[in-house]
Amino acid sequence: MQNRVKKVDLDERARNAMIENGFEARFPRGVVDEIRLLSLDAIDPTTSHITDLRNLLWSSIDNRTSRDLDQVEYVEEMPNGDIRVLIGIADVDSLVGKDSTIDRHAARNTVTVYTESEIFPMLPEEISTDFTSLNPGRDRLAVVVELMVTKDGDVPGNKVFRALIHNHAKLNYEEIGDWLDQNEKAPDELVEIPDLQDQVRLQHEAARRLQKFRKEKGALQFESIESSAVVVDGEVRDLEYIRPNSARKLIENFMIAANVETAEFLELNGRSSIRRVVKTPERWAGIRKIAAEYGSDLPELPHARSLAEFLDARRAEDADHFPDLSLAIVKLIGSGEYVVKKANVVAVSHFGLAIRDYAHSTAPNRRYPDLVVQRLVKAVLANEPPPYSDDELENIAERCNQMERAARKVERKMRKIVAASVMQRRVGETFDAIVTGASDKGTYARILKPPVDGRIVRGERAVDVGDKIRVRLLSANPYNGFIDFAVK
Repeated sequence: MQNRVKKVDLDERARNAMIENGFEARFPRGVVDEIRLLSLDAIDPTTSHITDLRNLLWSSIDNRTSRDLDQVEYVEEMPNGDIRVLIGIADVDSLVGKDSTIDRHAARNTVTVYTESEIFPMLPEEISTDFTSLNPGRDRLAVVVELMVTKDGDVPGNKVFRALIHNHAKLNYEEIGDWLDQNEKAPDELVEIPDLQDQVRLQHEAARRLQKFRKEKGALQFESIESSAVVVDGEVRDLEYIRPNSARKLIENFMIAANVETAEFLELNGRSSIRRVVKTPERWAGIRKIAAEYGSDLPELPHARSLAEFLDARRAEDADHFPDLSLAIVKLIGSGEYVVKKANVVAVSHFGLAIRDYAHSTAPNRRYPDLVVQRLVKAVLANEPPPYSDDELENIAERCNQMERAARKVERKMRKIVAASVMQRRVGETFDAIVTGASDKGTYARILKPPVDGRIVRGERAVDVGDKIRVRLLSANPYNGFIDFAVK
């Protein structure tokens, strides 16, 4: 008998999930009123402390559907073989003043929340997708992080300054990834804009150097299989894969480098800041257990380089199942959090990145800590006092951690609802899976194709995190997103 398909209003469920988790799902009236008063004409780009770099061949690489473009890139090769990397970050602070109505709303929600059916932006779309978005064909203010990347991937020095830039091409991960990885046809922009192909290839080389250097320092290299919903006439029909590629890795390495250098810039100037850290994993014993199942003996105490070497070996041995292993290890390491790094106090290291200095700074349209860090940086550049006290930074970090957890709940719930909408057609089928969580709250697993998470309600006592198992789909409820499995 064919499973009965139930339809669900995804937009309504997303809005309800936002409200249930403490978000303002709609902008308050005061924000709307304040937007009407904003004008790009109020920004004077000719002041002496803003460098005009509109002549450089800036470009962006992002998701195909992205409209809130936070960063652009430009590189050039130096005579000694070093690569000069410029990363332009949207100057959101130039329009969103501290303690304005718009800023207070952003400080409450702290993050843009992405669901399969609707995006809930931290800032009004008039700002995040227009006035401060680094859209192609527009002159925009930016905070630029300049890196000099050596042949071995080191970054011996950096510079941060304000500039006026012009994005010449909005590129996307899929087309650039296919071009770099599979020698597919170059996207139209690369063909039509002189020198852009060479520009992107040099960006790729700079990113490769940065990644190689971090890897040698013990940075962990994970891989995930993500999915997005295929919606037809308002109904979720399927889930499609989003796989890593060189274009995504290019931007990832540039953003990590910019975040590191921004943190170091603030530290060198004796300023407190908000840092992003992943602390030493508390469930190291679980990680050692997984490694032992593959014949590897990790040290008794957490050691990033040893874990990195184990992961590299597993990727080389079994690339197809490496994303499954990555997921289990990530769960055991734990998520990152925001902390305050006070001036002249030693910072907490980021375990996963094998670095000490790291501050989110590259997405001020989408994350409130990035906007706060931008204001801290601009205060240094203007030789002004810090715009926030240490106590204020502590409160902001705590709020951002709280709302980030809430955002994960919303996004996870909506992914489950979407997944259940798809999987309700497949009740009774059997799948390969990996156990991703086991606690008093329940035992959970992810099936591999399609990538869907659910709870094990039968046979859960016999499995643990990281175990590869076979499960049968017992039920899938698109109203609450509950997906139940039984261990075969």
